[in-house]
Amino acid sequence: MKNRKLPPIFYIVVVVIALGFYLQSCERMESKDVEVELIILGTIQDAGSPHIACMKDCCRNIFLRPVTDRKVVSLGVLDHKYQKSYLFEATPDMPSQLKYLKSCTSWEAEEIPQGVFLTHAHIGHYSGLMYFGKEAMNASEISVFAMPRMKEFLYKNGPWSLLVENSNISVINLNHNQAVELSHHLIVTPIEVPHRDEFSETVGYQIQGPNRSALFIPDIDKWSKWNLDLENVISTVDYAFIDGTFYDGVEINHRDISQIPHPFIIETLELLSEISDREKEKVHFIHFNHTNPVLKKDSRVKAKIEDAGFKVAQYGARIAL
Repeated sequence: MKNRKLPPIFYIVVVVIALGFYLQSCERMESKDVEVELIILGTIQDAGSPHIACMKDCCRNIFLRPVTDRKVVSLGVLDHKYQKSYLFEATPDMPSQLKYLKSCTSWEAEEIPQGVFLTHAHIGHYSGLMYFGKEAMNASEISVFAMPRMKEFLYKNGPWSLLVENSNISVINLNHNQAVELSHHLIVTPIEVPHRDEFSETVGYQIQGPNRSALFIPDIDKWSKWNLDLENVISTVDYAFIDGTFYDGVEINHRDISQIPHPFIIETLELLSEISDREKEKVHFIHFNHTNPVLKKDSRVKAKIEDAGFKVAQYGARIAL
C-alpha cells in the first residue's frame, strides 16, 4: 500500500497545536539556581479579555482568534528549595493557570498548590474556588488564606459554604500586617487597602523571598485614600505589581470613576514622576481592563509608560525573589 501524502493543512494544524502547547508550558528551572520564584499567571481585570458582550475592536478579533496570554490577574510563587507552590488569587482561569504553574516547577509537583491567598470578594479574585468543589475536582482541605470578613463571606454564603462544609478547603485566618511564614525564606504579609468592600476587606500582599521582595496590589480605589504613602512602600520592596486597571478617562468614555474606582495609570505616573529611575523600574502595572490600550500590540501607550521608566506586567514573566 502506497503512503498517502498528507495535505499541507495537516502540518499547519500540527504546528499550531504544538505551538499552543509550548506557549502554555514553562521551562523548568534547576532548584539550585533560584530558591523562590514569582511567576505572573494573569494580568487582566476580573471579567477577562475578551469581555462578555463586548463588541469593540479590543474584543472582536480575540473572540475570533483566541489568545493564550489574556488571563485574569494572578501570581504564582514557587519555593523550589522546599518544593511547595502557592497561588495568589483564585480566578476563573485557575485551571490553566495552575497547569502552567506546575510546568514551571523544578520538582514533580502536585496539580494543586499548598496554599491559595485571596485579596478580596470580587468575582475575578475568588470565584476560581469553585473548581475545588464536588462538581469539579472535589479537593480535600486546600489551604485558603483569607482576611476575617473574606473568611466569613465564604462560610456564610453558598455555594462557597459547601466548600467549607465538605472540607474541600480549609480557610486560614489572615490579619492586617501580620506576617505568615511559609518557610524560613518565604514570608507573606497582607496589607489592607481601600477598595469597594461590599462583602470583604481588600488586601494587597508583600511577598518576601530570601533575596528580594514583591508588592502585589491589583485593586485599590485611589492612592490618596490609602493610609500609606505609595512612594515609601515602593522603597521597601524590589518589585511592585500595582493597579493599572484603566489608563485614563478617555478609555472609559469619561464614565464616573467613583462608580468603578481605580487610579488611572496616568495618575500613578504623575504621582511617582519624581522618584529615581531605579525606583521607577520596580513598578509593574497589572490588572488591565479589556479596554486598556496597553494591551494592544505595538501600543504607543505601553511605549510611553516604558519610556517614562515604568513597566507593564507580562503574562509568564518569571522573577527570582
